[in-house]
Amino acid sequence: MGFQLRQATPEDAEALVLMHTQAHEECYAHLLPPEFFAARRASLPERIEKRRPYLDTTEPRIIALDEEGQIVGLADSGSGRDPDKADELELYSIYTLSSTYGSGLGRSLLEAAIGDDPACLWVFENNPRARAFYEKNGFRPDGVSKVTGPGWGNQPELRMVRD
Repeated sequence: MGFQLRQATPEDAEALVLMHTQAHEECYAHLLPPEFFAARRASLPERIEKRRPYLDTTEPRIIALDEEGQIVGLADSGSGRDPDKADELELYSIYTLSSTYGSGLGRSLLEAAIGDDPACLWVFENNPRARAFYEKNGFRPDGVSKVTGPGWGNQPELRMVRD
């Protein structure tokens, strides 16, 4: 299975949001209720329009395309959003569809978004697959945690860092 990685553009917004929504359903079904996913699907048009300007940048907004040209993964990064990490790189998100698990796509997206640079990220505490992926790629929890807002089911999150 071959993949092409490239910088996303505003024209990719619809396909990217649809893929991102599917990825959320695949990886968070054990954490969030069906109503969460129904609300995400109901807000697709709004989320697509909100995503267009976000993709109009030179900062890493990487998408992975399969052999048919369908988006099957994404990764994005930029300046740290936490006050104590503002001068550092943050991996904002990385998602692949479950059909690509084990293919090496996640590692390729990680490299495209942050390289081997020191970085931080946030991950749901109860997401062992993601945590194992990050640990395999040099990240470790730094002891900082928080709880998402009610929009994301008040999920506990851990910050992980790579020096």
